[in-house]
Amino acid sequence: MKVTLVQMNSLGDKAANLASARALIEHAVRQERPDWICLPEVFDFIGGTREEKIAAAEEFPGGPAYSLCQELARKHQVFIHAGSVIEKISGEERLHNTSVAFDRAGAEVARYRKIHMFDITAPDGAKYHESASFKPGEAVVTYDCEGLTIGCAICYDLRFPYLFQALADKGVDLVALPSAFTLVTGKDHWEVLCRARAIELQAYLCAPAQTGAHKAGHETRFTYGNSLIADPWGHVVAKASEGVGLTSTHIDLERIRKVRSMIPVAKHKVKLPA
Repeated sequence: MKVTLVQMNSLGDKAANLASARALIEHAVRQERPDWICLPEVFDFIGGTREEKIAAAEEFPGGPAYSLCQELARKHQVFIHAGSVIEKISGEERLHNTSVAFDRAGAEVARYRKIHMFDITAPDGAKYHESASFKPGEAVVTYDCEGLTIGCAICYDLRFPYLFQALADKGVDLVALPSAFTLVTGKDHWEVLCRARAIELQAYLCAPAQTGAHKAGHETRFTYGNSLIADPWGHVVAKASEGVGLTSTHIDLERIRKVRSMIPVAKHKVKLPA
């Protein structure tokens, strides 16, 4: 199976972001001919004020970002893992940060809501308070992609190995990690964490990311980019250049089996005392 990651520089303009996503998916289909395409976190809208986020949010099914990915999956007969989209919650002021996956017929096959909220003060002093606008999800989500079990995570989830252990317990072969990692944390932590999770899972880790600058209120913030695919041995087998673009590789099921047979960690798990 061939997979393609889409690296974007989304902004606080939903229509422009969706036009960019459409163009990049169409380009990926023409150039790479993948079986599975994954977009980055909040590809539909990033930054802006809380009010602008609420205005940009959509209900599922339907909504412009949802419908775009569904349409293109059906048109090109390709799986599309729609990064994440800002989802409205009925009766709530907060929102969900939600991944939706579509099969080759455009049918929804998975919906994952980001569990871990990015509430930190970064080394450069920038304050992030994701939980002020977003409500965390609770479910561990996987789906079948023609015999490949794909697990779902989003960005900050990367720092919580117990989530990835839960995905390992569900037998994942690949984890999709759409992200918008900050520049200041990404330059030190992004690749090492992606490789570590792939090694722990003995599975592929596919991490499409946002790149470049965007406005968040009166601040200009920078995302790290460097979308990458790590294999089950922790090798980075594909990586995006700077700027908007694509990166692709083939998923090798025999590679997964070989790594798991060499170091059979699943058989060596023990139940620790409380």
